[in-house]
Amino acid sequence: MEKYLDLLKTVSLFANVDMSDIKSLLNCLSAKTERFKENETIFLAGNKAEFVGIVLSGQVQVVKEDFYGNKNIVASIEKGQLFGEAFACADLKILPVSVFSAEDSEIMLIDYRKIITTCSNTCSFHSKLIYNMLRIVANKNIILSQKIEFISKRTTKEKLLAYLSSEAKKAGSNSFSIPFSRQELADFLSVDRSAMSAELCKLRDSGVIEFNKNKFVLKD
Repeated sequence: MEKYLDLLKTVSLFANVDMSDIKSLLNCLSAKTERFKENETIFLAGNKAEFVGIVLSGQVQVVKEDFYGNKNIVASIEKGQLFGEAFACADLKILPVSVFSAEDSEIMLIDYRKIITTCSNTCSFHSKLIYNMLRIVANKNIILSQKIEFISKRTTKEKLLAYLSSEAKKAGSNSFSIPFSRQELADFLSVDRSAMSAELCKLRDSGVIEFNKNKFVLKD
């Protein structure tokens, strides 16, 4: 845990918490860490929503599959970010999504009830955790609204440009990397991979974008 203290200082759940309290906080929350191999299941749809996860290393993906096995990537969660908080706080009986490690990852798991309720020791940082959790859930709702905006576009080209423009804005540069492979990007945007690849090539040939694997440049 010691090697991740600097990272934990940047985690939104612990915002405005005195760093000298971090060790006591983690002990109070009964936080535990687990390692997951690439493509290993962290949370499985159908199981009870009990834990909030924090990515300490690696990357995870929140995935929803339909009855026929078609996969939709709901979100990609990177180092220092949370996942599972909305489902846990909603007190859902079962998870509607699964969470997989996109690469070898180390995850901190915290029982959400220890976050949103004060303990017998009345630790001073609990009220801050509750406030931070509310803010995180609100921000995640905004992000999901953005995804709805992407996939509601009528054509694959429009979906791609909406998503890539958003990523450029987030990076503050017309040159940026995305957290998806081609298949993962197709799953995220709910489009056919072949059709998407064809549109990417058309956009490149027309001088709108440049790309190399997951690195993109939006041209003026």
